[in-house]
Amino acid sequence: MSSVTSTTKKRVLGVAGIAATAVLVGFAAVDAGGGTSGADPRAKLTVMAPAAPGGGWDLASRESQQALRAASIVNNVQVVNVPGAGGTIGLTQFVGLGADPTNLMMTGTVMEGAITVNGSDVNLGDTTPIAKLAEDYEVFIVPKDSPYETIDDFVAAWKDAPHSHPVGGGGLGGTDHLLAGLFAREVGIDPGEINYVSYAGGGEVLTALLSGTVEIGVSGYNEFSDQIEAGNLRALALSAEEPVDAIDVPTFREQGIDVFLPNWRGLVAPAGITTAQRDELVAIIEEMVASDEWADTLKRNSWASAVLTGDEFAAFIEEDQKRVDTIIEELGL
Repeated sequence: MSSVTSTTKKRVLGVAGIAATAVLVGFAAVDAGGGTSGADPRAKLTVMAPAAPGGGWDLASRESQQALRAASIVNNVQVVNVPGAGGTIGLTQFVGLGADPTNLMMTGTVMEGAITVNGSDVNLGDTTPIAKLAEDYEVFIVPKDSPYETIDDFVAAWKDAPHSHPVGGGGLGGTDHLLAGLFAREVGIDPGEINYVSYAGGGEVLTALLSGTVEIGVSGYNEFSDQIEAGNLRALALSAEEPVDAIDVPTFREQGIDVFLPNWRGLVAPAGITTAQRDELVAIIEEMVASDEWADTLKRNSWASAVLTGDEFAAFIEEDQKRVDTIIEELGL
């Protein structure tokens, strides 16, 4: 890992920790009310999005909130953002909340990488897996006035001077970072030489990109789709394994670069809840993903349904964490 990346990591962790303090107070206030005895997740749920507003976890959390409400599955659903360190600040806070079945947290590939890269004291094994919801795809984008018309244009400049072309994305070790590393390695660049600048969410990546702080950005397609459609950004490559009909962006593979990386989203509950409480939460989410409202969510966001619940989801997390750890080790991140 380059010295600039290490410096960036320290800066992001420090700023995120300070910013999260106020947000965590808000989360505690939302969650106030005493013990978990008699807690009813069908009456109220609080979903933690462990990232800044405007990011993929925030979008997935708020889409879940809307579907649960609109389908009359849960009466009151609130979303609280706890940004920083690829979601590990939020994870640490979530683990410390106690066994309250009215709390859920959005998670996914990004957090798995951040747990390892940041040396987190807690991991997803310290939660109760509820359901994997969907997968979406990453996109590499540049401003409309960028000299890079294609991904090959950027590769040519990147290979000539890797450190002179900053790439902006989410937390260190997350999907954005892993994809940038896989992309670099595939085109013959040492992943440790790239100038990767991490941000707390897609909104910050967009700001950095449009201000010229970074040359190219990487995040979930839906975080940039409005700006792409408006013509303010140009999409160069999509991380899907195969072309996606609803997304008019060529994949890396279509352009001769053998890289693909899906980004999954899912929900976990605190550790220590009872089996009956877990089963009730699983039932709530199963009702949500079977609803017309969720079908509309998948269509609007071009997400691929990838539902796993309970023990199957727990097994998936265990195996996927190993996969992500292997990628991180191979890339030397």
